[in-house]
Amino acid sequence: MAAAIEGYIFYEIAALLVLAAGVGFVGLLLRQPLIVSFIAVGILAGPSVLGIAQSDAQIDLLAELGIAVLLFLVGLKLDYNLVRTLGPVALVTGLGQVLFTTVFGFLIALALGMTPTTAIYVAIALTFSSTIIIVKLLSDKREIDALHGRIALGFLIVQDVVVVVAMITLSAIGVGSASGSDSAFADVFRVFGYGLATLLFVAFFIRFVANPLVEKLSTAPELLVSFAIGWAALLAAVGHYLGFGKELGGLLAGVSLASTPFREAISARLASLRDFLLLFFFIALGASLDLSVLGASVGPAIVLSLFVLIGNPLIVLAIMGAMGYRKRTGFLAGLTVAQISEFSLIFMAMGLTIGHVDERALGLVTLVGLVTIAASTYMITFSHQLYAALEPFLGVFERRNTAAEPEGSSVSAKSYDVILFGLGRYGLGIASALKEDGKRILGVDFSPGAVRNARALGYDVLFGDATDPEFLAHLPLGNAEWLVMAVPEHDTGVTHDDPRFALLKAARDLGFEGRVAVAAHREVTAEALSRINADIVMMPYRDAAYAAANMIAGRVAPSLPGLQDPEGQKELPA
Repeated sequence: MAAAIEGYIFYEIAALLVLAAGVGFVGLLLRQPLIVSFIAVGILAGPSVLGIAQSDAQIDLLAELGIAVLLFLVGLKLDYNLVRTLGPVALVTGLGQVLFTTVFGFLIALALGMTPTTAIYVAIALTFSSTIIIVKLLSDKREIDALHGRIALGFLIVQDVVVVVAMITLSAIGVGSASGSDSAFADVFRVFGYGLATLLFVAFFIRFVANPLVEKLSTAPELLVSFAIGWAALLAAVGHYLGFGKELGGLLAGVSLASTPFREAISARLASLRDFLLLFFFIALGASLDLSVLGASVGPAIVLSLFVLIGNPLIVLAIMGAMGYRKRTGFLAGLTVAQISEFSLIFMAMGLTIGHVDERALGLVTLVGLVTIAASTYMITFSHQLYAALEPFLGVFERRNTAAEPEGSSVSAKSYDVILFGLGRYGLGIASALKEDGKRILGVDFSPGAVRNARALGYDVLFGDATDPEFLAHLPLGNAEWLVMAVPEHDTGVTHDDPRFALLKAARDLGFEGRVAVAAHREVTAEALSRINADIVMMPYRDAAYAAANMIAGRVAPSLPGLQDPEGQKELPA
């Protein structure tokens, strides 16, 4: 097999993908996130075990593209308005945890015999927690909208900002180090100057170009995805050429689109591509690790892993307790920082490239990542049982006055009674009547024109695909009483399913426990929707006929004024 793989790269990639699927399945049975499985695949595929990963140049290329897409998706979360309104708890907790982990991690690393340069790299790497893993675990537990979930997401965004600063600094230092002492400062200033110029360009793009361009592209979803990937790769390449790094370039590409109403749709559609390409980053990482080096790092890795698993949650618990939050909220939020992230490995890989750290340091942090990610996954999965066992010992972290967390604050501050899919004439009519009744409504539509029109009418609206489970997972389903689907009815074919059936299944899979109302225009469709537990099946023709008859008979008041659909959306079958 080795000879066949060596002769044709396609065989090698096929073997890697099959190995990844097999190891990933084992990880799934053990309730482990893909990052752990992917690193294990890299170690197995590397020269120390199976020797499958041989095409270093091709794997590195896919790995670099994966990092660009990952940083692009991180940048999509860094909407200026979102960062501005994070709130004091996210800012104080995030910065407090970063400072605590850096200082004490540095001291522990020095005590373990590391050089000061290696110690500061390791300490900074220990501060980052994995947004991907935390969002997935909290979504699976339906706690993304709980108070501790919202706080956790807030300080994860603070950590992402710290990542940006660390990578900018590291890129500038790397350029200065590579240039020699005479021109080091000049090169650092040059990099910062290019970075500032790029930021000004991104600001101009956000202000004048992003919204109209992306809105136009969104009429063809496949083109929108292609544009997003190309834009991330372009700015990553520009960043590398100008000296401040592919990582920062990819992140700025995401920031440039973060304020558009299409960011959730882009993020959802690129999530699978991100996971696929990151496989090759972790394969490249695992294949470069020497198992003998890992073996020599077991002792320090255990010490640093215990520091991350115990120290990080305790500092979050202490800060939140001091700010007036209950010990339960602080404990559940603290568990989300009990691991390091994929950024920790990227950060160490950048240090290795510059020449500041050696392979032993990268291997050590990788081993810490494997231990903490694996352990914290179980800690978060069984968080409530763990809290019940430790609750008697946590009273010291709770003040008598918990005014920061009033009773009933475990729900999202921005919650909705109704999530309405489809904002054409029929959907907006439903929204208008429900709004008159005092209901809080979040609209969702995949038509840029419909989104723009509904926003002009004063509704909260998201652009997104109702059939995409990745997009649905980011909606505030936990507090909604109703899901209402008023999308147009289209003929289904070989390439797509009825979106109403897909929405019903995806919502129930995500744990939605409210009621569902779905529009149908044919009796056979209405019967099928009733069989899969739709609470109400609305028949626009039939319902309109009954309403018209009641108005004619004087039994009800006339209906609300009509709402014009700006795109002339065809909602009824011909």
